[in-house]
Amino acid sequence: MVDVFEQVEEELRSARYKRLAKTWLPVVGGVLAIALIAALAWWGWDSWQTSRAEKASVAYSRGVEAMQTNNASGAEAAFAEAENVGNGAYKSLALMQRAGLAVTADKTTEAVALFDEAAKVTSDPLLADSAAYRAALLVMDTAPLADVQARLEPLIEEGRPLRPFAQQALAMAQLQHGKLAEARAGFVQLTLGQNVPDVIRQFSQGGIDAIDGGVAANLPQIIAAQKALPAPAPAQGLADGLTPSAPQAAPAQ
Repeated sequence: MVDVFEQVEEELRSARYKRLAKTWLPVVGGVLAIALIAALAWWGWDSWQTSRAEKASVAYSRGVEAMQTNNASGAEAAFAEAENVGNGAYKSLALMQRAGLAVTADKTTEAVALFDEAAKVTSDPLLADSAAYRAALLVMDTAPLADVQARLEPLIEEGRPLRPFAQQALAMAQLQHGKLAEARAGFVQLTLGQNVPDVIRQFSQGGIDAIDGGVAANLPQIIAAQKALPAPAPAQGLADGLTPSAPQAAPAQ
């Protein structure tokens, strides 16, 4: 009799297992299939990203080599290729190099646009802020103070990687536009602040001394007079078709 009960119980368990299998196996199979698809998609995306980075690295290296031989057109083409095939970091670096070439060619408007784009295409704060900072420096002599402030103030926020450099640039812009009190306050903050490079601290103290000594009050008039001067004639070497060595616009430090 005991054997009969055990047989019946075994059959009932078997029936329950079969029902559970019919209910859950499709679900488990679907989950496993989704996991497999996700894993394959991640592997494919990672491989694609790696391939892009390798291609961008090769093109970027060609651009640097072209700059070292004063081949501006070759450098421009190589950096443009690195920009097109690279990820955010390489794209930003390539754009900054192209901006440096534009500066060398006296194409300031184009350079500013390239630096602005370089700041947008990367999530790396050091690269992004470096590009934005360089763009701000390029417009300091021509743009209204409000525009310069709009570019520099985000870089001055606590924790930003180029904060002291942006603070110094803003103080200089204020000084240039005759805002002596605001400029002095910025310089004082830099002399007292922590994590301020010594060169910026010393420069800021010099700015304070210039303001307090009355020298800085004439700065806007001096700048205006300099802008009114005619452009100097090109040097003889340049007139003969020689070109100066192209500066290497180094990526963000």
